[in-house]
Amino acid sequence: MPFRALSRLTHSQAVFLMLAVTLMWSIAGVVSRQLESAARFEITFWRSAFTALSLFVMLPVWRHFDRQMGLLIEEESETGWLQRHWGVHAKSKALWISGACWSVMFTAFMLALTFTSVANVLVIMSVGPLFTALVARVFIGQRLALRTWLAIVVAGLGILHMYGSQFLEAISEPGIGTSSLVIGSLIALCVPMAAAVNWTVVQRGQTHGEKIDLVPSVLLGAVISTLVTLPLALPFAATGMDIAWLALLGLVQLAIPCALCVVCARVLKAPEVSLLALLEVIFGILLAWLWAHEAPGSEVLLGGSVVIAALVVNELLGWRSRTGSPRIQTVNKHPQ
Repeated sequence: MPFRALSRLTHSQAVFLMLAVTLMWSIAGVVSRQLESAARFEITFWRSAFTALSLFVMLPVWRHFDRQMGLLIEEESETGWLQRHWGVHAKSKALWISGACWSVMFTAFMLALTFTSVANVLVIMSVGPLFTALVARVFIGQRLALRTWLAIVVAGLGILHMYGSQFLEAISEPGIGTSSLVIGSLIALCVPMAAAVNWTVVQRGQTHGEKIDLVPSVLLGAVISTLVTLPLALPFAATGMDIAWLALLGLVQLAIPCALCVVCARVLKAPEVSLLALLEVIFGILLAWLWAHEAPGSEVLLGGSVVIAALVVNELLGWRSRTGSPRIQTVNKHPQ
């Protein structure tokens, strides 16, 4: 039975499964370049709607399996029908904040892809861990190591080089517009900012004994994104093929890898998941390059490499400095 096999992953199997997860995450850019006539908010609407539909069907099955395997324990007095089937604690403020953050991430990511290149969006998204460190430092007083401050500075320089070069090129060549680059970059910046708030809220909730489950918060985020973007998506212009591509994104690029990431996080340590997740940037740029003919410029490759290197070194040094790095809290605990 597939569920039983997933509950007994070895470390090597979890690593390979996490590689598959990052590959699934990375298809968003190249798939968005295959769309024929879907408009900006319509793209986000259909992707979020199919994500919500997929998780609406998957979650009850997944949670039933977890109960059978003893991975999910609930007190009957605390279990309503929303919580029992979909893990949604209606009275949990942290869950609603997390869902709102996910909705911002879903919406901003797809909108940003319609304004600027896949590489630009993915590199900006990759600084999420550093944004999270800063937000946690400001709002919950979490101390930052010197290596993290250095990583923030180096990553900032990499992004500055990447965008500075592109702006200079846009200014020197009138045929290249700067508005799309600016708008797309600012929208993309909302993704790591929302992620930082999300993880900080979840972490604070855990320290206060509150149970926050990743997948239900993703479902909630998809529902919110669907409802918010629906009026902005009308009138619909997507072709049947467009809707098929966006259904693929909802199921294969979000719903399935989200659930599989939870499984991997039960076996892998937090730094391992963080490092493997960075492969989404590399895979995403390569896929867009090979199948959408969207070749990244030299400034993107150099600046992006500096950002990724700063993140990798920070994680590796942090890994070495921690004895027995904790695994990421997952079901009924904490997300990806």
